[in-house]
Amino acid sequence: MSRRIVIVTAVHAPSARFLADAYTSIVAQELPEGWEWRWLIQEDGRTDQVAPYVPDDERVSFRQGRPGGPGVARTLALAHADGEYVKILDADDQLPSGALARDVAALEADPGIGWATSRALDLLPDGSTVGFPGDPGHGPIEQQEVLNYWAAHDYRAQVHPATLCVRRDLLLALGGWMALPASEDTGLLLALNSVARGWFSSEVGLLYRKWEGQVTGQADHVDAAERDARMAVVEARARALGSFQWRYRAAGSD
Repeated sequence: MSRRIVIVTAVHAPSARFLADAYTSIVAQELPEGWEWRWLIQEDGRTDQVAPYVPDDERVSFRQGRPGGPGVARTLALAHADGEYVKILDADDQLPSGALARDVAALEADPGIGWATSRALDLLPDGSTVGFPGDPGHGPIEQQEVLNYWAAHDYRAQVHPATLCVRRDLLLALGGWMALPASEDTGLLLALNSVARGWFSSEVGLLYRKWEGQVTGQADHVDAAERDARMAVVEARARALGSFQWRYRAAGSD
C-alpha cells in the first residue's frame, strides 16, 4: 500500500477562488515511489460559496464546520488525516515544484526530526515574487532555536509557519493549532520547536500570496492590544512545554 502525506487547507468564502491555483500546484508535485497525497479542504463555516471551487478529484475531500477561524478548521480536518505526515497549505497559497518531495525526504531521513519547513516567497498580485533575508541555514533546526529568534526579533520567526510539514502523531500530541483568532500557526510552530528538532530547506517551498482580502492584512490582525495578548500566550505555551523537558522521540527509540 502507498504511504500518504495529507495536505490540510482551511478556507473561507473570500479565499475560495484561489483553490484552483492551489490544486494545480499540488497536482504538479512528484512524490517518491510508494507515496501519494490526499487533500483535505475544510471550510471555516457553512456557506454555499466554497463548494463550487472544490476540484472534482477523488483525492480531494471537502467538509464544513462551525466558523472558528483557520486553526479550528484545520484541527477539525485532522479527524480525517490518515497519513503519516500533515502538510499545511493555505487556500490562497501555492506549492512550488518539489516541495512535497523535499518535506518527505527530510522527515524520512531522520526519525528524530519532528517537522520540516522551507523558504517562502511572497507572491504579489502582478505575479512577481519577493524573498526575504534572514533564513536559517539549510539543515536541522535545534530545539528552542526558532522560539529564541522569534522572541528577540519582535515576534517574527525566521521560518514561515505556513510552510510546515509535521508528523501527524506529534501534531495531535500538541493539540493541533492554538485557539487564537490569529497567530495560531506561529503558536504551533513554536510549540513544535520546544519539543522537537526541525528541518529547514533553503529551496523555495511556498508561494505566499499577497492580496487585499487576506486575513493577515486586516486591521484587527495588527491591533496592538490583541497582538500583545496573542504573543504572550504563544510564548508562555512554548516556554512551558520546554520547561517540562518532554521531548519528541521517534517510535521505537530510547
